[in-house]
Amino acid sequence: MQITVNGQQREAADELSLAELVGQISDRDTGIAVALNSEVVPRGSWPATAVRPGDRIDVVTAVQGG
Repeated sequence: MQITVNGQQREAADELSLAELVGQISDRDTGIAVALNSEVVPRGSWPATAVRPGDRIDVVTAVQGG
């Protein structure tokens, strides 16, 4: 299926949870926020949230520094 991740088109497996997608694109366990179609999804909901064709996902990682 075709989805958009951080503004770029991406091919993804037909059955994919938001948690699986985040695991594929980031190796971090903390400091990550995800929005699905412009709605922030709480981390606890990622495993049960299915990614659908055409979805727009924004993955934001916190960066510390000055």
